[in-house]
Amino acid sequence: MTIAADISSRALEATEKNTKQADNQQPFRWTRIPLHVLLLAFGIMMAMPFVWMVFSSFKPLDEIFAQPPKLLPHAWTGQNWNTALTGSSNFLQGFANSATVAISVTVVSVITCSMAAYAFARIKVPGINALFLVFLATLMVPQQLTIIPLYVIMGRLHLVDTLMALILPAALFNAFGVFLLRQYVRGIPLELEEAAAIDGASRIRIFLTIILPLLRTPMVALGIFVFLGQWNSFFYPLIFLNSDSKFTLPLMVNQFKGAYSSDWGALMAATSLAAAPLLIIFILAQRQIVEGIALSGSKT
Repeated sequence: MTIAADISSRALEATEKNTKQADNQQPFRWTRIPLHVLLLAFGIMMAMPFVWMVFSSFKPLDEIFAQPPKLLPHAWTGQNWNTALTGSSNFLQGFANSATVAISVTVVSVITCSMAAYAFARIKVPGINALFLVFLATLMVPQQLTIIPLYVIMGRLHLVDTLMALILPAALFNAFGVFLLRQYVRGIPLELEEAAAIDGASRIRIFLTIILPLLRTPMVALGIFVFLGQWNSFFYPLIFLNSDSKFTLPLMVNQFKGAYSSDWGALMAATSLAAAPLLIIFILAQRQIVEGIALSGSKT
């Protein structure tokens, strides 16, 4: 197994080295300045709603709807943040519930998707390609169509109004994640696995010591996508959760909106708090996100 492990580690090091060299060797081109200026302008336009939301969370209600609108508040106030954190809704509990669901689904999804992707890419059995097509076809089925049978199943399992009703379906079945990782597995040279097999490695050991280390980049990208999706999920928590103590963050934020009136200042503060973790994750992992999107299109 030492030969295969050594080859795998060298392949991983070579991939990282080539990526760093490609980043460092890109020359500066003056002709790209207009493109960068255009991208900067679009970036500012896309960031403005978020900036407006943050500053509006420090404004009293009359300044939020003042005409003409002003970005910076004239009279800064922290009352909106105090209402969001200590109001009638247990916002911090919703924060914890969302973190529990998002982290659990992310960890389990990455594990199950990597195993299923390896099986679809490497294990040759009759009908496996047709099974994979059927598996991918589930991506075309809208979630509104499956919500009723899924609710019946969760009810019979006595999981309605529990966080497990959100974790189990999302964690155990992710067709997009399997498709994404399968593309990477198909791009890994078979010689690595053949060398490991010559050393006497089993299929499980090949997967753990050869495949998983080479799947680090797509697994990180998939984990980020899954976490963002679960953190922002509103439809499934709205259907499955009834108790305020089980509400996730999107449902907590929605409580600041009423049928006839809304606490817009507290809503801005709560939305800012809900978006903060996503912004931090994107800043810290933007390289993995870009690599995951770019490389997924290059593997066949």
